[in-house]
Amino acid sequence: MSTTVPAPVIARAATAERLAHAQQSVMTLLADSSQTGGALSVHRSTFPNGGDGAPSHFHTGTSESLFVISGRLQVLTGDEVIVLEAGDFITIPAGLPHAFGAAAGHDADVLAVFTPAADRFDYYRLLERVVAGEADPKEIPASGERFDNHYVASEAWQQARSGE
Repeated sequence: MSTTVPAPVIARAATAERLAHAQQSVMTLLADSSQTGGALSVHRSTFPNGGDGAPSHFHTGTSESLFVISGRLQVLTGDEVIVLEAGDFITIPAGLPHAFGAAAGHDADVLAVFTPAADRFDYYRLLERVVAGEADPKEIPASGERFDNHYVASEAWQQARSGE
């Protein structure tokens, strides 16, 4: 009986695709679902001092895990807002509204892992095109089902980000 072992997925720092979102963050694309047989999708995001990351949203079939490499990350989980510091990790289960961004007065460098995952890199490329004025913002909510990314309002997140 012969089994085929998949090849490893290697992302080199020097050649990984980087997306800049209006100087709010830089996202480094590391491995997408199509490269990992649907097992996971991984990227690294850096946020400047207090910079916004993802607005309040949820995923129906994917859990999202965040590992803070450096800095401080403010995270919404349901109706609770917490702050993660360098070395902290959180897994957000499918269906739970969440959001994140660098905490006020701090940068944040974060590794994000989605599992199981659909291809997400085209979603991040769409965001970059919208910010650059090259795509219609209406394409973002219209892509919700395709990328399993569903935006929801969160008063707790709005209050936390406005400093109230």
